[in-house]
Order: sequence, then structure tokens, then C-alpha cells
Amino acid sequence: MSLSPLFIEKSFDDLPGWGDDDPLPAFAAFRRCAFHVPVKPYRSGALGVDFGAFTVAYAEARTAAPASRPEARTFFERHFVPMLVRPESGAGLVTGFYEPQVEASPVRTERFVVPLLSRPADLVDVDDANRPDGMDPYLAFARRTADGLAEYFDRGAIERGALEGQGLEIAWLADKVDAFFIHVQGAARLAMTDGRLRRVTYAAKSGQRFTGPGKVLSELGEIPLAQVTMQSIRAWFKAHPQRIDEILWQNRSYIFFREADVEDAALGPIAAAKVPLTPGRSVAVDRLLHTFGTPFYIDAPTLTAFEKRPFRRLMIAQDTGSAITGPARGDLFAGSGDAAGEIAGVVRNAADFYALVPRALARGAK
Repeated sequence: MSLSPLFIEKSFDDLPGWGDDDPLPAFAAFRRCAFHVPVKPYRSGALGVDFGAFTVAYAEARTAAPASRPEARTFFERHFVPMLVRPESGAGLVTGFYEPQVEASPVRTERFVVPLLSRPADLVDVDDANRPDGMDPYLAFARRTADGLAEYFDRGAIERGALEGQGLEIAWLADKVDAFFIHVQGAARLAMTDGRLRRVTYAAKSGQRFTGPGKVLSELGEIPLAQVTMQSIRAWFKAHPQRIDEILWQNRSYIFFREADVEDAALGPIAAAKVPLTPGRSVAVDRLLHTFGTPFYIDAPTLTAFEKRPFRRLMIAQDTGSAITGPARGDLFAGSGDAAGEIAGVVRNAADFYALVPRALARGAK
């Protein structure tokens, strides 16, 4: 496996603000990957960053942890070479995501009427081996029926009651828009009315393509595209409650959840890389192109939502998403709760991505 020509070798001196960043939180995130991979290795991405080349760095990370910023910086400089990731077109882009926290009830009440559902028994994973002739090749899930596999119920059908009576309800929320954004984020903390703190995370989906409400509202002329943020979308829904279903049902994809523990309140949910996300240090990438566990130094000079200065941070690839496509595309995990949501909701900035590639691979590319 050889490195893609989209990687352009640089030096650490070329990384804007490299010496000013605190790499200790990024090392902690990387170390969580190091302890996971002996259980299940990550798949190598198509751009040529071979998972096997991380062996030495992971082994050191498991045995020792740096005690200072300089030691952490030295660790990454010793094991990796920065490579500018060239976008296929235009500029690189970062957006933000977070883990919402909402009030929820274990049972349906007069106030709590919107369910979060677990995976139905008739939902089947689909691939080229079992996909029926004529079924949309995009679909990765289907519904088992007496006549064979069929496209699963979409959001509108499910919210109109297609799955009622199956006991799939994990918890009940008071607000349909809150539930929708939990679907978008793929996880949430639930502050239960009985005093417990629970977490739900992604289990499966109905399979149809995602259509964001921001795109719909922009095309309808309701919100200018440049002004589309989570906050502006929420404000529009609040002003037009009678049109919520009209807009949300245009996103046919529906997410099913499973319960998960909140073992460390400082960390986010366990994501696609099977480790808890680290606020401000975990990034979702295109997993077909990139390899989980890869450190990325991200330079987004116009992004100041995380702190009142340009965003220049070392991040670790630990998640993915259907909207995260392309070599220089990332979704930054902002954390959990409303404050994190205020940050994540406004992130949409041009960015340069520098993949930190294991030195053995960089030598082989020459």
C-alpha cells in the first residue's frame, strides 16, 4: 500500500501554531486508541495510511504517558511526519458536532411524547451479497418481510406510527426538534425525570439518504444558505411549529439507538473507532479514505468558536459520518451539553488538514 499523491510532505515547522498547541489531550485520545487496537485493529483507509505502521507508536503510548507538553510534542514528532492533505477540489472544510443533553422520561406522559427507538427486529443489514435486484445500492439496511427484503420505513412513516406497539421506546422526549438533532448527532445524554443520567448512542438507521433541514430551508428561501446554523434552524422551527413535520420528513433517514453507560462525564460517547470521544480533540473523518487513530493537525484560522483565537489543534480521527466525505473534510467534536452545542452549531470553516503519517510510511513514499 502506497501513500496517495494527495499527501504532500511537510515539516513540523510548517504547521502554523504547532509549538503553541497543547498536545497532551490529543495524546490521551491517541492512547485510548492504542489500548483498543489489540482487541480489534482499525481498517486502513484508501489513501494509503496503513494501520500496521502505527504499531510502534501505539506500543509506546500504552507503556508510557508524557508528563508535559514538550514530552507529548516530542512523541508525535518522533513517530510521525506531517503531510498536507490536498483537497480534491476547493478548500478543506470543518464542521462541528456534539452530544446533546436533554430531559427525558422513562415512560410516555402528557409532556413527554416523542420516543427514541431501539433497533427493530425486522431491520436487516444489507450489502451486495443479499441486496435484492432493483434495490437502491445506497441502502445498507432493509426490512425483512414474508416476501423478502424491502426498503425500510422512512422517517415520516415511523413518526406516523409504523413501529408502534413493538416496545422499542428507550425514552421519551418533550420536543420533536430536540429528538431530530439527537438523530443528527447520533448520541445524547438523557437527564431522566427520575434523577438518572443515561446515554443513548447510534445502533442502526433506516438507511435512506440524509437530507439536512438547513438545505431544505435554504432551497425554500426561508434561510439564506450562508446563515444556516443549528441555531438558525431551531429558531425557524420555533417560529413555524406547524411546519416541523413538513421539513423534517424530507429527511427520510431515521436513526435507532442503544443504551450506553456514562462512565466518564468528561468524555463523549464511544464512537466509530470504539473509544470515547475527547471534547476538542476528536475528529470525524471519511473512514473510507482515512485510518482511525491517525493524528490530524487542523489549521482553521477563521474558526474562533472553540476559543477566542484561530483554531490550530492536534486532533485524533475517531469517528465518521455519512456527510463527512472527502480527504480534507472533518467534523470536530465539541463536547456534551448546551455549551458544546453552541460551539458545534456555528462551525463551518475552511481548514488545512495535516495528517501525521507514521515515519515508516513517509520513508516508503520517497
